[in-house]
Amino acid sequence: MSLLPFAARGLSAWLLAAAVAIATPAQAPIPQLAQPLTEANLALQAGEADKALHLLESVPSLDPSTTAQAYNLKCRVLLTLEQWDAAASECEQAVRLDGQNSDDHLWLGRALGEKADRASFLSAYSLAKRVRAEFEESVRLNPRNAEALADLGSFYRQAPAVVGGGVDKAQAIAAQLDEVDPARAHELRGQIAEQRKDYATAEQEFKQAVAAGAHPALQWTTLAGFYSRRKRFDEMESALRSVLAATAHDKRAAVALYDGAGVLTESNRDPALAAKMLDDYLAASAKTEEAPAFIAHIRLARLKQQLGDPAAANRERAAALALAHDYKPARQATPQEARN
Repeated sequence: MSLLPFAARGLSAWLLAAAVAIATPAQAPIPQLAQPLTEANLALQAGEADKALHLLESVPSLDPSTTAQAYNLKCRVLLTLEQWDAAASECEQAVRLDGQNSDDHLWLGRALGEKADRASFLSAYSLAKRVRAEFEESVRLNPRNAEALADLGSFYRQAPAVVGGGVDKAQAIAAQLDEVDPARAHELRGQIAEQRKDYATAEQEFKQAVAAGAHPALQWTTLAGFYSRRKRFDEMESALRSVLAATAHDKRAAVALYDGAGVLTESNRDPALAAKMLDDYLAASAKTEEAPAFIAHIRLARLKQQLGDPAAANRERAAALALAHDYKPARQATPQEARN
């Protein structure tokens, strides 16, 4: 469901649909450059990949900090398009120009992680060490960067010791998250417990994440994913009903609808409900780059085809192409061929 390899299923749910800040106060771009960067970020959040790339082409390379922000944004657009090598290259440029920016290191780590996830064994070994180094640097630069802490904790949890992983290290990150984002801390502990096959503790931690979360719809999808993996489908569906109820009152948590649809699809359950959740996500005013609208359209096309509505499937595929003409699955001949 998530675009990020080292994050647990549904990490995208942690990233609210509110637009990511373009610059810190100390590094604000000069006025004539602020507008295209702001507009490109808004396009990225809305899933308008073609528009975002076009806007970034108009940003002149006058100020190193502003140029770094443009590289970072382009990296993130390319990540949504699943162009991993190109994305990593852009993020490397951002770090080269602004090496003291925690978020630049975070996104470089994510881009390298996507490459590692698809690389040969030897290449993956080298890339994984770089991923760890970038996440660690992001946390060093900003110890209260909750996203960086969560990604680093997820890396430690999943990676072998030979590349710097370790469950003990992940537990230490959970302790740091207690002070920054308690809901993420509970989720990380739940992931650790599930990895250890301590399913009772995992369920308890995921429930505590729901209770601690400022936007509980996001945490309900994590709990639903846990129930799906345990094949406790009645409880999974109950958790997803809670997602629907929560998002009705919390528009910033609309991304939970995207993740909830993913849980249903991966479980081969209730395609009609999955389609409704994607329809509702696409109709929401607040979207996020972690749940790109064009990918939602492609997933919805597959569901519409499955539900016996090929005309609607074709409309969804056309909508995806209008947003991101370079997204390979959207260029497939039929919705059935579109793969994520």
